[in-house]
Amino acid sequence: MTIHIKGTKIIAMDAAHGSETFDGDIVIEGQRIIAMGAALPETQADIVIDGQDKLVTPGFVNAHIHTPEALFRGRYENLPLEMWMTLAYYLIGDGQLAPRAIYLRSMLIAMDALRNGVTFMADDILEPPLQTMETLGSVFQAYDDAGIRANVSGHVIDRPIADTIPFFNEIVPDDLLQQVNAGTPPTVAEYVAFAEEAFSLYHGRADGRLRFMVAPSGPQRCTVELMEAADGLAQENSTAFHTHILESKMQAVAGQEFYGKTLVQYMHDLGLLNRNTTIAHGVWVTDADIALLGEAKCSVVHNTLSNMKLSSGVAPIRKLIDAGVNVALGTDGISTSDTPRMFDAMRAAGHLHNITTADYDAWLSAHEVLHAATLGGAYSALLEDDIGSIEVGKKADLVIMDLRNANFVPLNDARKHLVYSENGSSVETVIVDGEIVVRDGLLTRVDEDALLDEFRALAPELLAKHALEEERNQVFIPYLQEVYKRCAAVDLGIHRYGGANMPSWP
Repeated sequence: MTIHIKGTKIIAMDAAHGSETFDGDIVIEGQRIIAMGAALPETQADIVIDGQDKLVTPGFVNAHIHTPEALFRGRYENLPLEMWMTLAYYLIGDGQLAPRAIYLRSMLIAMDALRNGVTFMADDILEPPLQTMETLGSVFQAYDDAGIRANVSGHVIDRPIADTIPFFNEIVPDDLLQQVNAGTPPTVAEYVAFAEEAFSLYHGRADGRLRFMVAPSGPQRCTVELMEAADGLAQENSTAFHTHILESKMQAVAGQEFYGKTLVQYMHDLGLLNRNTTIAHGVWVTDADIALLGEAKCSVVHNTLSNMKLSSGVAPIRKLIDAGVNVALGTDGISTSDTPRMFDAMRAAGHLHNITTADYDAWLSAHEVLHAATLGGAYSALLEDDIGSIEVGKKADLVIMDLRNANFVPLNDARKHLVYSENGSSVETVIVDGEIVVRDGLLTRVDEDALLDEFRALAPELLAKHALEEERNQVFIPYLQEVYKRCAAVDLGIHRYGGANMPSWP
């Protein structure tokens, strides 16, 4: 299949053009871009797209998302991370869904993402109480059918949950602790065997469009042996080592309480900071942490929306960029951001940092936000040679938008319209791997209405089951409130909340 996009405006995000808009043609053959430039010669293309009044960008990269939370969009508010997790993922209970429900849940988010120009997701799957090869396969099948590109994880925790929360064992009654610790976490050998089977079955599926990634939950939730094994698997399979580090102040306190150092320093001392390492959040990093991350060429995924909703804090993104850390952009969970749409994440990232300092030279530019949402995300997924920019030889993951939409009228600087004005309503065509998967705003591979109807019919049963488990876990909220207060009182020497203590213009 050959596609020729003629006479369009392009934001390529490549080395030659960056985020500057230019006029030209794009020719796609098979999965890849074979030509880009002004007034290219006529081709015998199977599909010719008139690019007049259109803008073509790279497909947007959601570098960190948890699609299992699709059931809980619009369910929670005004809860910090650890209290929200207790209700959404449970300390005790069983949230396991049937494979068809998992397929529909995954498809719901894939369809929403694609229609809004997201061509890649790094989907970190935590499947309580246990992920199986069948449940993992349901996610891969949904993404295969929808036509989206994705890295899909096996999220793993192998330390007893009560041991992952500072002060928790001190204040929770023994009978409740016994319930929390009743589950048996997987052994390192069991996780390695699971991951190796997943690599064998799913890694490289759909002609390379779908990949498996390892995702140890975080250094406070995983043993050294598991973290080291996961790093080895990532290196052997050239995939991301995807983990959560210093999302909340409670996690920052956990590093000091458990290891006597920051969690980044702990990872560094174990030799686990490297090119493959992608850290979700990185809010409570110190200046020394930032230097270590930059030296190791790690990635940090900035999840502005969830960091705000959960009051996790404001990540020091300017410092991270200046230190050479690759910054990507994600929406995080569908419950903690309530969206898989990168336009929402870009707008939030573009505005949030303006209130952290009066030094306007330190604020993020539209170019930097777009870079995080394209090439930065591609780098974090170890896919920068294939996606993230429009270049000859790269995979054809593109978005075509209508510049006649009110979001672009009058047209000033297209990249600023993308970050500050666009809401997805301008997206007309989405191409993934050289295939048109959205045409005229409609998905081409699946019957969206039928799938949504099926999921709507199933949702009451799923939500009723969740409500019962949610109620069982309410008993832990008072104890977590006490943990939260204790952690809030700890002076870590850094400040990551908004308010009077935020830094001013130097």
